Amino acid sequence: MSPEGYHAGLHIRFVAPLITVSTYRQEWVDHYTARGYALRDPMIAWGFSTEGSARWSALGIPDPFGILDEAAGFGLRYGCVVSRGPLSSRTIVGCSRSDREYDDDEIAAIGDVVTRLHAITEPPEKLTHAQKEALRLIAAGNRHAAAAAKLDISESALKARLTAARARLMARTTAEAIQRAQENRLI
Repeated sequence: MSPEGYHAGLHIRFVAPLITVSTYRQEWVDHYTARGYALRDPMIAWGFSTEGSARWSALGIPDPFGILDEAAGFGLRYGCVVSRGPLSSRTIVGCSRSDREYDDDEIAAIGDVVTRLHAITEPPEKLTHAQKEALRLIAAGNRHAAAAAKLDISESALKARLTAARARLMARTTAEAIQRAQENRLI
């Protein structure tokens, strides 16, 4: 649905997305990043001001830095943006193609995918008390054996709590789980 690539920022909180995926060409990503365009991008501005879907050509947001014109020079001539979720946890996805505008059915299909992605990546609102304590102790620099001793549980029980916390926070590592729990004020 996005032959020239897409960029997805899922659950943007405190300015940073919990999950970011991009398939835009590296040349565009480097150009965009070097110029700090994320703070000036009309697509992102629209995504934070509106929940819905729109073609880039119909955003109605000023583009004083000519970001969309520059994107066209990298093959991203036509695009759409989809914004879902509350402002406190917004998902914004931009899709692009070089050959033609997206039609309404394509935008609706992309919107459906983004809606599903937003829902299935919703971070938890809480952790169990046991998961919080395990993460706090590891975050404080305790090794597994020391953390388990402080909780008066076995090391395997501590590891089970950390595994459950990682799964709930959709984190690959304990360090990532600690970061996400802190960002979401869960610990």
